[in-house]
Amino acid sequence: MIPVVDEDLCIGCGNCAEICPSVFQLIDETSRVIDPEACDFFECCEAAEENCPVEAITIEEEE
Repeated sequence: MIPVVDEDLCIGCGNCAEICPSVFQLIDETSRVIDPEACDFFECCEAAEENCPVEAITIEEEE
């Protein structure tokens, strides 16, 4: 799984960083993916996606 943040949609609420800090971090008031491979080890990426109020996070399957 590869998490992707649409920076144009992100409002910087920080939900994803609170739910899944090993993968997401707020940088300059925008969520950024800091370790996409951590989604394979921590089961929090889907929760971060589901709790994003503006649906800025998508989880893509690896090819």
